[in-house]
Amino acid sequence: MTIVSRGLAALTLCAALAAITGCENAPGYPRTVEVDRPEHQLDFHTLYSQNCAGCHGDNGRGGAALPLNNPALLAIAGTDHLRSVASKGVKGSLMPAFAASSSGMLTDQQIDAIVQGMMREWSKPSAVAGTALPPWAVGPGNATDGAPVYQAACARCHGTNGTGTSSAGHSIVDSAYLALVDDQSLHTVIAAGHPESSTPDWRSYLAGGRALTAQQIDDLVAWLASHRASASTSAPSGSPAGVAAPASPSMTPSIRKEKP
Repeated sequence: MTIVSRGLAALTLCAALAAITGCENAPGYPRTVEVDRPEHQLDFHTLYSQNCAGCHGDNGRGGAALPLNNPALLAIAGTDHLRSVASKGVKGSLMPAFAASSSGMLTDQQIDAIVQGMMREWSKPSAVAGTALPPWAVGPGNATDGAPVYQAACARCHGTNGTGTSSAGHSIVDSAYLALVDDQSLHTVIAAGHPESSTPDWRSYLAGGRALTAQQIDDLVAWLASHRASASTSAPSGSPAGVAAPASPSMTPSIRKEKP
């Protein structure tokens, strides 16, 4: 091969390489973008925003559902219960299952990232240190015993018979409201409170800032439940989480915003 031939071959090769490289920068040429697979996303804020904020609100408050940014709620529920609810949902409520093992879209690692993120950013263990936490699940109560508990703990806002006052709380014995919530939902609001509507948690219902006992909470739930029109109008059972259960417009001035 002559020197001229070799030169032409080299130029041809350079031109070919330039053409190939140039095509990648041409308008309309598809770009290759590295994107993580959805199941690899483990950032709490991203996962919460994509899966939880629509119901529970940005930063855990201001949504239609029960606010999750509530240290009392997180302390009483605990990580195991929160993980179970997030994974499996709550039967009979609007809270869906998010875990892939329950037909959801999230991995177990992503569920754990959400739960651990809530506990890390919104819980306040020091606030309940040394305090006996009430059980998460509602227990058997006595409506007769609950009547004096209501008078001592709730009547100052909701009136002596539960129908509300002109200056404070709304009715909490309204049959329409009680037909929409089950006993566990009532228990959740009484025990954990509702920070957006100034509803206290179990620690400060009684005079002098005294806490309700677990039995007093159950008796109070039984008293409220006794005002349901009939068993057929009560809310469907199976919402043990209470986390996504609808809350009452009548429980407190703004508790209607609540929703497991």
